[in-house]
Amino acid sequence: MISTTDTIISICYVAFIVLLGFWAGWSGKKGSNEAGEYFLAGKSLRWPMIGMALFATNISCLHLVSLAQSGFDSGLLAGNFEWMAAFTLILLALFFIPFYIRSGVATLPDFLERRYNRACRDWLAIVSVVSAIIIHIAFSFLAGGIVLETLFGINMFTSIILIAVVTGAYTIVGGLRAVVVTESVQTVVLLGGAIIITVLSWWKVGGWQPVMTVLQEQHQLSKLSMLRPAGDPDGLPWYAVFLGYPVIGIWYWCADQTIVQRVLGAKDENHARTGALFCGFIKVLPVFIFILPGLLAYVLYKQGGLDLSALQQADGKLHTKGVYSLMITKLVPPGLVGVLVAALLSGLMSQISGALNSIATLVSYDLYKRYQPAATDRQLVKWGRISAGLALLLSIGLLPLLNQYESLFNGINDVISHIAPPITCVFLLGVFWKKASAIAAQYTLWVGSILGAVVYFTGKLYPEGPLSHTPPLLVAFYLFIVCVLLQTALSLAFPMQHTTERSRLYWESPLAPLRAKGWPGLANYKVLSAALLGVMALLYWIFR
Repeated sequence: MISTTDTIISICYVAFIVLLGFWAGWSGKKGSNEAGEYFLAGKSLRWPMIGMALFATNISCLHLVSLAQSGFDSGLLAGNFEWMAAFTLILLALFFIPFYIRSGVATLPDFLERRYNRACRDWLAIVSVVSAIIIHIAFSFLAGGIVLETLFGINMFTSIILIAVVTGAYTIVGGLRAVVVTESVQTVVLLGGAIIITVLSWWKVGGWQPVMTVLQEQHQLSKLSMLRPAGDPDGLPWYAVFLGYPVIGIWYWCADQTIVQRVLGAKDENHARTGALFCGFIKVLPVFIFILPGLLAYVLYKQGGLDLSALQQADGKLHTKGVYSLMITKLVPPGLVGVLVAALLSGLMSQISGALNSIATLVSYDLYKRYQPAATDRQLVKWGRISAGLALLLSIGLLPLLNQYESLFNGINDVISHIAPPITCVFLLGVFWKKASAIAAQYTLWVGSILGAVVYFTGKLYPEGPLSHTPPLLVAFYLFIVCVLLQTALSLAFPMQHTTERSRLYWESPLAPLRAKGWPGLANYKVLSAALLGVMALLYWIFR
């Protein structure tokens, strides 16, 4: 339990974010009932805001809690999901953003219709709404409920309902402008809070030498390695990372409405590209400020400097889901605890608000407007708000099912690995292969999604079968290969009939995206892409 002072700090922060969200939504140039303003912030977003909003939408309370848990359990291994994101953000900036911005689409299903057909748009819209509810909202609620129950003693479901009401209020009223403005503030608070817990943990451990000593004594030096060999007990060998992550990463960063919507609201192509690359640089930080604290908690526990008896289960095992919130109460002095709780709430609220806005956009533009083509802006905004409210209720109903995962981070990646392959396939082939046809993409989405669901539920029904022992990233890679073979065969059997518009939505050659001049000097997207590649290569060499 935390002190009254820290509780007051936390409440004041939440109140500030809610007021800021309402103000941002109401201060839009055209008013919040204009669809373009409500869903895409009037296409006025600049690169710093885009980059911070992308990061804030990605990093939620779920990441702070689950990455710390992963750091405690398996060391820096989970950092691959953070650093590999930089490579997919480069792909977003170079290859996908030009088409998204030039075509003027409001949603990614809209883009898929222009490249393929209406059936592809409908399917992606439905899958995107479902994935946003499960991945971005329900899992975030679960992490937030665990934290608030540990810190405040509030029943998990009660705290989740409170979070839903507070976050839903300003998001549903204010639209994307409210989401992005609040996310920019929340990114700063989230990073600040994470740095505080990292510094305090480092100081408590006593520096790098004690860390090395403990890991050597426990025969756990592998916890410092990002690239593990085949047969590693943590179940994520290096080849699974390099084969499987691009499949889920391209879907998540390049083809998921919840993430890419910040890019769609960009002022122009250069701001969109630079914002995505800026986020890539920020993604270097989570390994050091989200995962490292969990590893330091493991060292402290072995040193006897961190009492984890509150996490002890009846069978003697540690319930490590709560390790981050316990670190806050044990290591952080009163007054700063409130700041750390504000950081956790920042991550939680930003992820949920971003997902709600994307759901509202998808439902309004891709579902409602199809059956009501003459719908006014006011009607689109109205149904967007209704859908966001229903999404909140549905996500709360899914919590008992998702709470069965021992590791929240493993749970969310398990779900993504079965959803992403067909979507990644049709976007990649659609952008890079002229012959990718509409009927092929349509059946690849249908068959690939059904196959992913069958594989997922088979693994859960037969926990001792081969599927349950295959890393989710490898499952994603195998499903992706099946989808590529299916779409390629069908495209050759049913050739694409290109229209003038479709012929502008694929690259004639891999070098074509680099022909745009971009901004001069160091701000040029080519220079930034090369710099980011260099940074990531160096980091992987150091932590190989």
